[in-house]
Amino acid sequence: MSISLEQLSAQMRRGEQVPLRHTMQVVLTLSIPSILQQIVVTAVEYIDAAMVGHIGASATASIGIVSSSTWLMHGMLAGLYMSFAIQVAQYLGADRQDDARGVLRQSMIFNLVVGLAAAAFGIGISRFLPGWLGADSSLQADASAYFAIWSASLPFLMIMGTYSSMLRSSGDALTPGLISVLTCVLDVIFNFCLINPTREMVVFGRTMTVWGLGWGVPGAALGTALATAISGVLTLAILLLRDGPLCIRKPGSWHITKACLQNLWKVGAPLAAERAVLSSAQVLLIRIVSGLGTTAIAANSLGVSAESLCYMAGYGIQDASLALVGQAVGANRRDMAKNFAWLCTGMGIGIMALTGVGMYIFAPNLMGIFTADAAVIALGAQVLRIEALAEPMFGASIVASGAMQGAGDSTGCFVLNLVSMWGIRLTLASLLAPHFGLVGVWMAMSFELTMRGVLFLVRLVRGRWLDKGALA
Repeated sequence: MSISLEQLSAQMRRGEQVPLRHTMQVVLTLSIPSILQQIVVTAVEYIDAAMVGHIGASATASIGIVSSSTWLMHGMLAGLYMSFAIQVAQYLGADRQDDARGVLRQSMIFNLVVGLAAAAFGIGISRFLPGWLGADSSLQADASAYFAIWSASLPFLMIMGTYSSMLRSSGDALTPGLISVLTCVLDVIFNFCLINPTREMVVFGRTMTVWGLGWGVPGAALGTALATAISGVLTLAILLLRDGPLCIRKPGSWHITKACLQNLWKVGAPLAAERAVLSSAQVLLIRIVSGLGTTAIAANSLGVSAESLCYMAGYGIQDASLALVGQAVGANRRDMAKNFAWLCTGMGIGIMALTGVGMYIFAPNLMGIFTADAAVIALGAQVLRIEALAEPMFGASIVASGAMQGAGDSTGCFVLNLVSMWGIRLTLASLLAPHFGLVGVWMAMSFELTMRGVLFLVRLVRGRWLDKGALA
């Protein structure tokens, strides 16, 4: 007998004991589409990196120099809009559907105002950013153009992220996954036409003229931006038109409520701070790497893209963990929240251990997807194998943080990441880079990710993450 998240939540609210097979089924129902979605998201990154990488190491380095800044901006915005999805999960778990729909309406106003402001800010600083990051003058024009175009797509990126998260919080992980597949297909099509110039290609033994604009790095940014815009609008349309607990065609208020603002401050502000801590540390790491030469910059950028193949499963399970724990806390079932947290965390550790083995074995092949530069491939493979050793504990931190966020303990996640990234990774990287180059930076990353996993597991064992209680 199959069971949905909505049915499981009803059982929890009635105080019933939920069989392990039902718990596992719901975890898999939410995790598998989310993992597939992460695969597609990673594929988009691979496509961008591979298409640009074959232009040359300088093109890859142009994107790599601003990549940490895109993580910083998107991370902070994601931390804010994820707080709306957490509220939706807890309200649905408590069977407060009117409140859940109210959060959805208020998130639309928030996304419009904040998304446009963030886009304007990103475009405004794009001209100066590569110089601030220490980029070589030969890389600055492409890097500035990439960041400006990416910034312009932020309102649509927020739309897609917010409403995909809300759909998962309501138990529908399949629809966001399918939208991500569409995003990937569109990204391939747009990039194919925008990055490369018009050229002759042999297709099934026949020579054909394939049209293209030849815009290089800016073309890669525009292709991804267009794909994101189309998918973001589609996600919003689905949420507006469909029936179910989040159907906003039902009567309701569009007023900003005190409860929503309190929850945004309680959960969203620490989440945004956490993403800022992680991403700003990445900005400083890029600053360290930028002094190691173009080969190191390219290998670092492509290595990060290649590593995402390993941890995407962890983020897929994190999505399920957040939704499940959020609904359990909303239903006032601490016992089920703990069960969900440990079950999902165990899955994350196991799956990422397996993918870490694969990354270690196939490191040169992964780097070869992105570039034909032998020096970049060799250095990238070396650092990937160092990072592969930390993947199981990285999986623990990823999934455990999702469980804690679902329970409203975003402050605890912020503190642990602050200590880990700034106290361990940056300190070690600054000490090791002058002696070991990029290898030293990735040695610091590997050790830090291991310790981060330990810190999150200790907090998960102690159980204080459940003391925050349900949201207002």
